[in-house]
Amino acid sequence: MSALAPYAGQLAEGLAALGLEVAEATRARLLAYGELLLKWNRVYNLTAIRRPQEVVTHHLLDSLAVAPWLDKVQRLADIGSGGGLPGIPLAILRPELAVSSVETVNKKASFQQQAKIELGLGNFQPINARVENLQPELPFDGVISRAFSSLGDFVQLAGHLVAEGGALYAMKGLRPDEELGALPAGWTLQAMHALAVPGLDAERHLLVLVRM
Repeated sequence: MSALAPYAGQLAEGLAALGLEVAEATRARLLAYGELLLKWNRVYNLTAIRRPQEVVTHHLLDSLAVAPWLDKVQRLADIGSGGGLPGIPLAILRPELAVSSVETVNKKASFQQQAKIELGLGNFQPINARVENLQPELPFDGVISRAFSSLGDFVQLAGHLVAEGGALYAMKGLRPDEELGALPAGWTLQAMHALAVPGLDAERHLLVLVRM
């Protein structure tokens, strides 16, 4: 039995609690990604999460909690994605969403490439590069990050990737009120959503930042 098989029900219940209708085949791919993450993590230290149950709550459900607010995004860049979070779960959930995952650490980008191959993710593209040096052919209508140190850094390093009318999506824990007060000129908070992640007893927020 795979390490995550006992938690398939928890994943299904969590997705339903998030208001996401997810086919069984899609849930199986999400669990397969979690298995890959656990397997590679033994050697490559992709994430501090090592318990199978926490892969479901802290990674899969936490990543997909933002999905309802990305329903109009067609081209998404995931910045500093590490083991592919939230980009890979979002790419699995929405096959029509084009996800580019930008990761500076080679071993983490290599894992993402392997996950792309093994999971057959034609809509997912890992990019081993520094975000500030990235010059895509087309800008993105959504740029997301789960791990940037501050909102100011996120705006300054990734703001150039956002298309006209697009937005930066910052996944945060506690409300970052102090960081909001230090946003670079030309950017403003459009919305802040409190996220309730099933099985995760911690505050989560999604901040949507747009050009003024």
